[in-house]
Amino acid sequence: MIEGLNPALILIFGALLVPLFPHPWRTAYVVFLPLLSMLQLVLHPLGTFAEVPLYGMVLETFRVDNLSFIFGLIFHIAAVLGVIYAIHDDDPVHPTAGLMYAGAAVGAAFAGDLVTLFIYWELTAISSVFLIWARRTESAFKAGMRYLIIQIGSGVILLAGLVLHFSETGSITFGEMSLDTIGGKLIFLAFGIKCAFPFLHNWLQDTYPEATASGTVLLSAFTTKLAVYALARGYAGNDILIWIGAIMTAFPIFYAVIENDLRRVLAYSLNNQLGFMVVAIGIGSPLALNGAAAHAFCHILYKALLFMSMGAVLLRTGTCKGSELGGLYKSMPFTTVCCIIGAASISAFPLFSGFVSKSMIVSAVASEHLTLVWLMLIFASAGVFHHSGIKIPYFAFFAHDSGIRCEEAPISMRIAMGITAALCIGIGVFPGALYAILPYPVDYVPYTVAHVITQLQLLMYSALAFTVMMLWKIYPPELRSTVLDTDWLYRRALARTVPRALDAVFERIHSLQAVALYNTIITVKRAGNAFARSALARDNTSTSMVTWVLLALAVSIAWGLRG
Repeated sequence: MIEGLNPALILIFGALLVPLFPHPWRTAYVVFLPLLSMLQLVLHPLGTFAEVPLYGMVLETFRVDNLSFIFGLIFHIAAVLGVIYAIHDDDPVHPTAGLMYAGAAVGAAFAGDLVTLFIYWELTAISSVFLIWARRTESAFKAGMRYLIIQIGSGVILLAGLVLHFSETGSITFGEMSLDTIGGKLIFLAFGIKCAFPFLHNWLQDTYPEATASGTVLLSAFTTKLAVYALARGYAGNDILIWIGAIMTAFPIFYAVIENDLRRVLAYSLNNQLGFMVVAIGIGSPLALNGAAAHAFCHILYKALLFMSMGAVLLRTGTCKGSELGGLYKSMPFTTVCCIIGAASISAFPLFSGFVSKSMIVSAVASEHLTLVWLMLIFASAGVFHHSGIKIPYFAFFAHDSGIRCEEAPISMRIAMGITAALCIGIGVFPGALYAILPYPVDYVPYTVAHVITQLQLLMYSALAFTVMMLWKIYPPELRSTVLDTDWLYRRALARTVPRALDAVFERIHSLQAVALYNTIITVKRAGNAFARSALARDNTSTSMVTWVLLALAVSIAWGLRG
C-alpha cells in the first residue's frame, strides 16, 4: 500500500499498457490490475490525500470516507468480474476501455472537489463509448454517437454548474449543495442525466442493448451508479428526489413488460432499480442512505449477473429476442441457473442480496409515513419480479422449445457468472458483511417475520399476475412489439422544428448574398432534414438527439447574422 496513491490512477494508467501484452499475458495482466488497485484501496486509511493547489484553489483529488469507500469497493469488484467475463474475447479494446472506464468511475467516487469530479466524469463518457463501438455494427456506431453526445453534454452542464457554483459560493468542494442557486440546479441536472431521470433516460435503453456482450456488463455497473453516488454526496435529503425516484420505479415496468429484446428489458429494469436508490437519497436519513448504498452495491452484482447470462445467450445464439428463444436450459444449464439466481436477487427473494438492501429502503420510506411513495415502491417491487424475475429466465430458457441447440457459455463467462452468483447468495445469507461497510452504523434486521411474509406475499401475487397474462395471451407466443418511449415526443417535435430553423437560417444567408457560405453549408441543411426524417423511424430510438447539435448550430448562425 502506498499512502496517497489513488487506486484510480493504477487502473487508468495500467489500462494504457493492455494492448502491449500478447494474449496469454494480457489475460493475467487485466485480472491482476484491478485486484492490485482494490488491494490499494482496502489497505488505505480514510482521509483526504493528494491535495493539488491550482490558481488559488485546492483540488482534493483523493478523498476516502465511508460513503466513497463502499462505491469504490464495488466498482473494483465489478471491474474484476467484467474483465474475467471478457477473457474469451481476444479484442484488446474491451479490457483497455473497460479498465479505464472503471478507473474513471473510481476516481470520480474519490473526488473531493468539483473540478476533479468533472475530469473523471468526462473520462467515463469517453472511455465507455468504446465498449459500444467494439461491437462493430452500424447500429452500435450510431448508438455510441448518440450516447457520447448525451454523456459529454452532461459533463458540459456539470462544468457550467461548477463555474456558477464557484462564483456564487466561492467553493469548489464536492459536498452538500443547494438547489436554490443556478449552479446547484445545473449540477443537479448533470447528475440527473447520468442517473437517467424520467424523460432523460432514453439513452440507456438506446445504448446498452447495442454494446457487446461484455461491454454491457461493464456499462451497467458504473455510469448510473456513479450518478447515484454523486446525488448522495451532493443532494441527500432533497424532497424532489423522492418523487423523481418514485416515478423512476414505476414507469419502466410498463415498457419492460411489452419489450421483446431481453437485454432492453434489463435496461428498463435498471431504470426501475435506480428509482429505489433515488427515493432513499431524497429521504436522506441514515437508514435511507445506508439502503441506497447497499442497494447500489447489490444491484451492480445482480444486474451484472443478468446481463452476463443474456450476453452468453447472445454469444451462443446470436439473438436476445424472447420471441426467438426458449428451451435453452437443455444446452446452457449453468447459465440458466445463474440467470435464475440473478432473477431471484433482483426480485428480492429472501436469502438473496436484493432482499437485504431493498427492504432497508422500503422500511425507510415507511418510517417517514410516505404512504403514496410506499405503495409505488410495492407496486414497482411486484413489477420487477414480473418482468425480470419471471419473464427473462422464462422466455430465454424455458417457454416453448425454439429448437436452438448450442454450446454452454465459454469457461471465462462461467467463472465470472459463478463468482457473481455466489456473491448474490452470500450477501443474502450473511448481510452483516455488507452492513459492516455501510456509511452509517447499522441497527437493522432484514429477516423479521413481517418482512419475509410480506415479501413472499408480494412475489406470489406478481407470479399470479404473470400466469393470468399468459393464460389470457397478453403475452402471445411471439413477443412482437414496437416500444415507443417518451423520446418519441421530442423526436417528433424536432422533426418539425429543425428543418424550419435551418430554412430560416439559409434564407437569411441567401438574402445577404453570402453565396460561398450558402454553397458551403447547404449540405448541413440536407443533413438536418435527413436526421429529422430518420428521427421518426420507430426502430431507431433517439436518433434525433444528434439534431440538437444542428439546431444549436442553426440558432448560433442566425444570432450572428441578426441585423
